[in-house]
Amino acid sequence: MIKRILTVLFFLCFLNACTNIVRVHKGDTLYSIARRQNVSVRAIIDRNKLKPPYTLSIGQKLIIPQQRYYRVRKGDTLYSIAKKYGMTVASLARINNLKYPYTLSVGQRLLLNNVATTNNVPTTKTTAKKSNTQQKTTSTSTASKPVSIPKSAQSKRFDRPASGKIVQGFTQTESMHNDGINIAGKLGDPIKAADSGQVVYAGNELKGYGNLLLIKHKDGWITAYAHNDKLLVKKGAQVVRGQKIATMGKTGSVKTPQLHFEVRYKTKVVDPQQYLK
Repeated sequence: MIKRILTVLFFLCFLNACTNIVRVHKGDTLYSIARRQNVSVRAIIDRNKLKPPYTLSIGQKLIIPQQRYYRVRKGDTLYSIAKKYGMTVASLARINNLKYPYTLSVGQRLLLNNVATTNNVPTTKTTAKKSNTQQKTTSTSTASKPVSIPKSAQSKRFDRPASGKIVQGFTQTESMHNDGINIAGKLGDPIKAADSGQVVYAGNELKGYGNLLLIKHKDGWITAYAHNDKLLVKKGAQVVRGQKIATMGKTGSVKTPQLHFEVRYKTKVVDPQQYLK
């Protein structure tokens, strides 16, 4: 009995050393909390399984993971590192803001999201198993398992948010991962709402996305508009289909003017091109 109590106490002390729980206060945002705790916004999102539009409530508890890093060695690839730590190539690339073809250099430091908690908290054995399953799925040339969309929602159609050329399509394979499409254009080109709805996020707190808008539509649909130059609507605003909501920019992780556009059905990403008019 005593041995069991000591084991539990040891585990609790270990868990406390690996994580820190903070309570959300008035005025807090994911960005401000991440900056205070010296971790990435993505780490907090992933550890707490937060979903867009990442709304926080006063008094909400957030687990702040202890982050660790990996130094790239000769012969390492993003796939081999991700597999070693029970991650997917997509998640490892995303939290380190890496772009295809994911070139690594010896000595480069990579952030390993939630390694401390992922490797030691019992509940994360399931997470690791899921990651391995995803690796097997994405190791082929085909996309990951399709999202199940009810027949009643499959007829949904959105307007094109920008008129430029699609320079990167929706891809969910081991070698490349893009949750939306990227549309090229000129700085200042109009970005329009793909459908009527409410702006549930307007800001630049998510690393890599730059000036980002999230619009919630009827029946569980959400559209995302990233890398904007100027945001013309604020959180809480009601917009109509075709309304100018932003101007095209190159904020975030891109070097040329473009729009990163995503479509989600109840937080599940889908290929936008299948739902555009």
